[in-house]
Amino acid sequence: MDHDGGMMSEEDMHALTSATGADFDRLFLEQTIEHHTGSVEMAETEIADGQNADAIAMAENIRDTQTAEIDEREQLLTELGG
Repeated sequence: MDHDGGMMSEEDMHALTSATGADFDRLFLEQTIEHHTGSVEMAETEIADGQNADAIAMAENIRDTQTAEIDEREQLLTELGG
């Protein structure tokens, strides 16, 4: 996948819309993991460099929830054999 900071490319979106069944499931999980990884990276930047306590708290929440979702999706990928 050719993601730029977690954003899907046109090719990624085309591959997803063309996929079916377990291939779709795997591709969706892989793409959302990449997307969430980009969110975690942005949140960690805010946590490290941010000045506003509310923004930092929100970034910590984003980091924690997105990391949990990544873990869940990785488990689902394992169950799909991918």
